[in-house]
Amino acid sequence: MVESIERAICKNARIRSLDGWYYRIDKKSLDARKEPIVNRFRVSLQQEPFEDQPTFTPRVENTDDTAIVVGFGPAGMFAALQLLESGIKPIVIERGKPVKERRRDLVDIFRKQHVHIDSNYCFGEGGAGTFSDGKLYTRSKKRGEIKQVLQTFVNHGAPDNILYEAHPHIGTNKLPEIVSDIRETILTAGGEVRFNTKLTGIEIDNGEVVAVETNNGRIATKQVILATGHSARDVFELLHKQEIVIEAKPFALGVRIEHQQKLIDQIQYKCKTRGAYLPPASYSLVHQVNGRGVFSFCMCPGGIIAPAMTASDEVVVNGWSPSKRNGEFANSGFVVEIRPEDWNQFGRQNPLAAMEFQAAVEKKAFVAGGSNLQAPAQRVGDYVKKRVSTSLAETSYIPGVESVDLRQVLPQVVHSRIGPAIQHFGKRLKGYNSNEAMLVGVESRTSSPVRIPRDKITLQHPDIVGLYPCGEGAGYAGGIMSAALDGIACAKAIAQIIS
Repeated sequence: MVESIERAICKNARIRSLDGWYYRIDKKSLDARKEPIVNRFRVSLQQEPFEDQPTFTPRVENTDDTAIVVGFGPAGMFAALQLLESGIKPIVIERGKPVKERRRDLVDIFRKQHVHIDSNYCFGEGGAGTFSDGKLYTRSKKRGEIKQVLQTFVNHGAPDNILYEAHPHIGTNKLPEIVSDIRETILTAGGEVRFNTKLTGIEIDNGEVVAVETNNGRIATKQVILATGHSARDVFELLHKQEIVIEAKPFALGVRIEHQQKLIDQIQYKCKTRGAYLPPASYSLVHQVNGRGVFSFCMCPGGIIAPAMTASDEVVVNGWSPSKRNGEFANSGFVVEIRPEDWNQFGRQNPLAAMEFQAAVEKKAFVAGGSNLQAPAQRVGDYVKKRVSTSLAETSYIPGVESVDLRQVLPQVVHSRIGPAIQHFGKRLKGYNSNEAMLVGVESRTSSPVRIPRDKITLQHPDIVGLYPCGEGAGYAGGIMSAALDGIACAKAIAQIIS
């Protein structure tokens, strides 16, 4: 492909060869709107070498300026890097374990049907991002900081094509080594990362942060970045108990839909066999059913459905793909908007009501699946026809699936809309509603069900000086890239105050 690109550059630039020229791929995208399907490239060409992409240059120095970062997911990692860039020492506290130890705990989900509450797919080094698909999409307009984040991943082992792909993706198989390398960068530059350290309290005096309490003792501080992720329910409960203002927030809930990848390829590329230069096909779907959005979420070509629960009495599914996206299956979240009127039963004024609504569905899925971490499932065609599947299709979900009527698991506001949406998408994508496809439940951790308010300028909690709600858990991000950008923003806000 490199030779083809270089021939195309010469042709379009009207030059005989690239001798004496330097080129850089700025963007690559796939145009499958009509045949022939083509890769499109935007390329910069000049006669001087290109300057290095922006990246972090952490200062290695002793400093009395410190800040606590709670959580070592994408938001916490990039907050720590940005603090070091500003000459501030980050002390990161992470409830879970380093990534290598964390991997061993994940095995217990499959072998023992046991979930370690502080070390699972959501908690531990790298947060939920470590064992996610590694998608790096964002709607942010902060192009300089986006390049900085992407280059940082490349510097720590990610493939350099993420710098120009339209939909950059790292892959779950590569992320663990990358996040551990980022940790080493933070440590080498003078930061601290304390694993197995759980936030148990925030000490506040006269409206200002003065310390954090952990299971390993008290740490004095005036600045706390709270980047705990969307599944840290105990942190939300802690804030509520301490009368720190939080609020219930809309999210989305539904199932994972799983097809054979070759079927999605045939649907999207309109051919029997995907060509060697075409990536596994993906899709993005949205439809309105009775005034609510129903949409695909975190589509994973060539991926698997993974167990994303954080306790042993609930079932939660998510999806991820390896870097090559070469698995047999394709899966995607298939979810419905959840609004305040849906969680009224848990208390109109209760800031934890959306979280409790979410948790109730996950526990129902656990019981329906047989109380053994198996997931409730149903063939797509059977779901549409409102019948329990007498047999289930193959699935990538290793703990296993149990045939149930998903309408008995999902809230009415969700299950009444999934069927019509599937039928609609089946008309657009011929074969999408095949009975060989499966619905596997529940996909419920699409975003945080809680928002921790903050000032738009200072990024601090409106009632507490020195508390910076950050990332997905606080309700200000929706993926690896946006969480990383929010971590950077919070660290910069601290640097403005300290400087």
